[in-house]
Amino acid sequence: MAQQTPLPFPDAQPPAHGDDTPPAASPEPAHTTADSEPARVIDPDQPDLPMPGAGRSPPPPRPSRTPSRPLWARVLERVMAPWVALKIEPTSPVEHVPDWNGRPVCYVLEDYGLSNALILDAACREVGLPSPLTPLPGDATGRGRAYVALSRRNVGPLAPIPNIPGVLERPQVPNGKSHSESLARLIEAHRTDPSLDVQLVPVSIFVGRAPEKTTGWFSVLFSENWQLVGRFRRLLSIALNGRETYVRFAPPVSLRAIVDEGLPPERTVRKLSRVLRAHFRRIRTAVIGPDLSTRRLLVDRVLTAPNVMDAIADQARRDNTDIAEAWKKAHALAYEIAADYSHPVVRSVSFLLAPVWNRIYRGVLVHHLDRVKEDAPGHEVIYVPCHRSHMDYLLISYLLYTRGIVPPHIAAGVNLNLPVVGTLLRKGGAFFLRRSIRGSALYSAVFSEYLAQLVAGGYSIEYFIEGGRSRTGRLLQPKGGMIAMTLRAYLRAPTRPVMFQPVYIGYEKLMEGRSYLDELSGKPKEKESIWQLLMGIPKVLGSNYGQVVVNFGEPIRLADVLAEQAPDWDGSPLSEDAKPAWLATTVDVLAERIQVNVNRAADVNPINLLALALLSTPKHAMSEADLLEQIALSKKLLSQLPYSDRVTVTPHTPEEIIAHGEEINVLVRVKHPLGDVLEVDEEKAVLLSYFRNNVLHLFTAAAWVACCFQHNRRMNLSSILRLGRSVYPFLQAELFLPWSEDEFAERLRATVDVFDAEGLLRKREGDEDGEQLSRNASQSDEVFRLRAIGHSLQQAFERYYIAISVLVKNGPGTLSAGELETLCHLAAQRLSLLYAPAAPEFFDKSLFRGFISKLRELRMVWADENGKLTFDERLDTWAKDAKFILGRELRHSIEKVSPEAVAKPA
Repeated sequence: MAQQTPLPFPDAQPPAHGDDTPPAASPEPAHTTADSEPARVIDPDQPDLPMPGAGRSPPPPRPSRTPSRPLWARVLERVMAPWVALKIEPTSPVEHVPDWNGRPVCYVLEDYGLSNALILDAACREVGLPSPLTPLPGDATGRGRAYVALSRRNVGPLAPIPNIPGVLERPQVPNGKSHSESLARLIEAHRTDPSLDVQLVPVSIFVGRAPEKTTGWFSVLFSENWQLVGRFRRLLSIALNGRETYVRFAPPVSLRAIVDEGLPPERTVRKLSRVLRAHFRRIRTAVIGPDLSTRRLLVDRVLTAPNVMDAIADQARRDNTDIAEAWKKAHALAYEIAADYSHPVVRSVSFLLAPVWNRIYRGVLVHHLDRVKEDAPGHEVIYVPCHRSHMDYLLISYLLYTRGIVPPHIAAGVNLNLPVVGTLLRKGGAFFLRRSIRGSALYSAVFSEYLAQLVAGGYSIEYFIEGGRSRTGRLLQPKGGMIAMTLRAYLRAPTRPVMFQPVYIGYEKLMEGRSYLDELSGKPKEKESIWQLLMGIPKVLGSNYGQVVVNFGEPIRLADVLAEQAPDWDGSPLSEDAKPAWLATTVDVLAERIQVNVNRAADVNPINLLALALLSTPKHAMSEADLLEQIALSKKLLSQLPYSDRVTVTPHTPEEIIAHGEEINVLVRVKHPLGDVLEVDEEKAVLLSYFRNNVLHLFTAAAWVACCFQHNRRMNLSSILRLGRSVYPFLQAELFLPWSEDEFAERLRATVDVFDAEGLLRKREGDEDGEQLSRNASQSDEVFRLRAIGHSLQQAFERYYIAISVLVKNGPGTLSAGELETLCHLAAQRLSLLYAPAAPEFFDKSLFRGFISKLRELRMVWADENGKLTFDERLDTWAKDAKFILGRELRHSIEKVSPEAVAKPA
């Protein structure tokens, strides 16, 4: 499977647990390993710990401490060498350390252990850091070494901290010694010696975190988790998973700066210990998730929440039963919803998925994950991908997991809760949601509380705000239910900032393509079944679905949106029943920005470019030479008019793109003496419209300019800009475009410049109306290429004109919004049947609904006291402007098929 190199992610790797405290070590020199394997960078920056001296030049060489290493370390290193291979992150920790100026270094581990000490020592020698097995000046720790740990091996089990759900803490050592005893000595040494300034470097050690390299399922049982393990289990873990040992260095902390704060000694120790524990906990949480050990634990918290207990009481009153019966019903609902995440199951499934991806896909590429790793630490991350296929669930979780990020809990439709499959999905983090929760106050309360517990517990979450898979390739209008519940969960406990992470998923071929065709032709959606899934496996494994690209878009921080939409909110918690006036607006803004940022992270693959070109011709066929030129033009527009810095474009040449289309059976080559013709049949053309729609928004400005010259030989630039401004709000709402009207106008100007440079348009100065543009004669190659670019938006303008025509034909005060939507749908269907066949979304009711909604929002139409739509002369002006875009014959055809409302009998 093609994969990109994993990139930085703060708080990425958790610590491991050790065995015994090693004896005091004799001094040894610090050195590097010249032929060590470079590790993958996971965390170059650590925001939760201060990094004094950041931005300074690299540190000068440090003198070695002693010329020898202790004998026991050399012997044990040889014993462990065949079993342990280190991945050190970052690859050059020294670059993140300030100018030493002779200051000593003390490493901090989460717990003591002989294996931890040896792994830390090997890692330090490999990257050129001082050895942890030599004493600090004056033996400040009192143990003859340069590392300390926050806990011992003989501490008790993890226990919950009161009033902090989901956060576990270790109790004190039974013999009464504090697990911060070494830190206390170190701090006391700083108080005694004002010249001493030890640099604390937190180090996380994690054994067994790379499932893509692990070949045995048995090793899953001994992978890293939240438990403190015994010596025997630790030995097995190193034997089975030691070849995948990660060592994560955090930036140093100046102990002198902490001591100089002037706090009492005990308070200083407690504060430093608390900060370090939080640091290690965040790292471990980022990798294996918060520790909610069982499904039962979370369900119990949900059922004891005050709002759920109130809903249980209300349910008992409605059903005329006792509280116990209503509680059983709530308990059953909670178990129906709740995930049952299992780390061993996730790792086991990851082993199975790797060969599946290699078999059915030519590669899975990931872009911009490094930016997610930079932005995510300290945030509750909500992944909000576009929804194209059932494979979306598996792909995102697998890619995140194999790159060192804990898989999110995923909101899945209850239709996927099939026998066996549902259990596996639940073990992988899926929680199930009914399609409609209206009418069930108890279900709504239980589900809302479950989501709130996930948010409060620090779990990353994934859900699809479109509500279902897109059958047309366009982003669907978002549904705000899950966003609203997430927002409410945050507002009632605004402790951990929330970040929405849009994700774009691009396919070259869909597994559900056949079923999408059936649904678009009017057949009802088939209900998922386990037998249908099993019967489809051989076909899936025997198919080539091309390449998949997963692009992570620009994140949206909830705090920034609240600062804009709710400036009066002071950040204090709100009750569950609170309904501030800005809540609904904030949900709408979030939903809109998520979709915009998904589109801003689009990937343009070879199939997208083939679809854009071939669907612009009546018979979906082009000569090879024309197709090559059209693909080259599309790529040039994308490169010279970049949509966003997160948009990615296939690097393949037009020739390679055509060859790829033939290879995966999208194109058919027809040999001919005058030149080969490449075509697609009618069925494949419908599917290609799906892939054209994936990237339609990227060509909006170019398509608009091209449309202006479909039926006009000459046109003023001022007219193009004026009409573009008038139509832009509707295009923006339909395609989730990111610009303001002024920015869109500037983009139109830039597009005209590109067309002029390509010879598609010619500029000349007009008399009084400003710059005038003209195109070539109607049969030239330039006009053909211009027409192909404009075709992608032509049907959108036809839809708009249908709605205006129906409204004007019936007159003001005649139709309600629902009636207008229905008549538009019928008119579009009839137009497609009588004249040229159109893309499946041409008569999609939701697109007409969105256009009508935008008309009302702009006050171009409004409802009277009877709920009927009325309008003024502005609508007539808008309809007259259509002549610049739509030909006379097409306008006449639309007006002819536009129906009038049938009067209902009294």
